[in-house]
Amino acid sequence: MTKVPLPLAPGTAEHPCLALANSIVTLPGGQRVDELNSPENATSWLVMHALAPVGTGLLAYCQLQLTDLRENLRNALESRTAGVAPNTDSLSSINRALTAVPSAALLTYDPDEGLLRVPSHPTTQLVDHAMAQIAEDAAALLTGVDAHRIAQCASAPCDRFMVRTHARRQWCSDRCGARQRANRAYARKRD
Repeated sequence: MTKVPLPLAPGTAEHPCLALANSIVTLPGGQRVDELNSPENATSWLVMHALAPVGTGLLAYCQLQLTDLRENLRNALESRTAGVAPNTDSLSSINRALTAVPSAALLTYDPDEGLLRVPSHPTTQLVDHAMAQIAEDAAALLTGVDAHRIAQCASAPCDRFMVRTHARRQWCSDRCGARQRANRAYARKRD
């Protein structure tokens, strides 16, 4: 059976923090899909989001660091959408990721490509740098002009996050919207 990829939630392409938060999702029927369920899949995810170079290989410890950050991001995003204070441990985790490594990309010169900005760090710090970039994006999103547009999909059981493209948008995808409308129509018909 071919796996049909989920459509991206609005804002996910622009915000790696949303992409990480949405790397685990509950599908209809209660099935949980986790894109970071192995070191290989976590590596592929980082490469796909341009947070690690091709040829990188993460260890299980690195995968665990990434999934821990994801849970803390999800807590911060859930708190934002609910209008409540986030868990202090979640904020501490995001702040640790922000400050663990210098995140400035250094200016270098390549004879073929000219001047480039390249992160300078040993491979052992690759996950730390990726997490710092994700945490920086999360901090900017949660405190920026789009913070009021962060929402969680209103179609149960979907639990993905998005940046609303319209004030009335409630669903992360047309698929979730159609499912929710069908559920409401079925409920009206049943009553």
